[in-house]
Amino acid sequence: MNDQNPRLLSVIIPAYNEQEMIETTFFTLKNILDEASVPFELIFVDDGSSDGTYHVIELLSQTNKEVTGLSFSKNFGKEAAIFAGLTAASGACAAVMDCDLQHPPETLVPMYQLWEQGYEVIEGVKSSRGRENPFYAAGARLFYLFISRATGIDMSRASDYKLLDRRAVDALLDMPERTPFFRALSSWIGFKTVAVPFEVQERRLGKSKWSARSLTKYAVRNITSFSGAPLQFVTFIGWIMFIFATVMGAQSVVRFLSGNAQEGFTTVILLLLIIGSLVMISLGIIGHYLARIYDEIKARPRFIIRRRCGKTVDNLPDDILR
Repeated sequence: MNDQNPRLLSVIIPAYNEQEMIETTFFTLKNILDEASVPFELIFVDDGSSDGTYHVIELLSQTNKEVTGLSFSKNFGKEAAIFAGLTAASGACAAVMDCDLQHPPETLVPMYQLWEQGYEVIEGVKSSRGRENPFYAAGARLFYLFISRATGIDMSRASDYKLLDRRAVDALLDMPERTPFFRALSSWIGFKTVAVPFEVQERRLGKSKWSARSLTKYAVRNITSFSGAPLQFVTFIGWIMFIFATVMGAQSVVRFLSGNAQEGFTTVILLLLIIGSLVMISLGIIGHYLARIYDEIKARPRFIIRRRCGKTVDNLPDDILR
């Protein structure tokens, strides 16, 4: 924490191929926070971009003391970028927001004011999701329905747009897991929490970097990293098949004893295909969890920093500068 300014706000901004948005995001935030007299630092985390994202961040850091830049050695993902930014943050509180400004930056001011009133986790919740592809919207609703029931936390309107007190940040950084789900963990840690609604804004420049494939991988990874519900689903399917097999077995015995047994080659084949499919799906789910355990046991770093820039970079801990 910065001892010279106990009011300092650290704003963490993950960026992947966002060279068009970096300057716009910086000057938009600077104007809003300066007008509200909020002392701040901006930590841009370049998640292995293939364009000039880091170059733009570096140029900004040379003329603006508020800017710190970190660049990954490859694309490690948004969660890794968030935790890299939290590790580098020196403020008394830290906010996380998207680089595309779909999280309205003006909402940072009331979030910061709530922090000054003593709240430790200020959750940005979506009052509307803006314009979305209907298939993406349906998939998102299904994902949040499942994760909410699996975790017991209502995440139907959750987002990564949050402001956390230093104690909440430290609690997250103390967690050793390799693939954390920031959106859920920030609710799971507790602390004094309040929600601030916001409307998702239209992207000003560029286009979304999320594809259907990457969103699916993101959903599966986060569900399995935060919940064992899919494993319980395997058990549930097993019981369903056991009940089904018991009923079918009883029916076959009754027909045999009554002399009405019928040949059922087609039925047998269908049952074998159904049961075989369910077994393979169940093994796939179990195998995915084994792979996650394997990743945790290897204990590789969440991210590797290739380059960094900014006047506050000398204050970063050694472990983030690897």
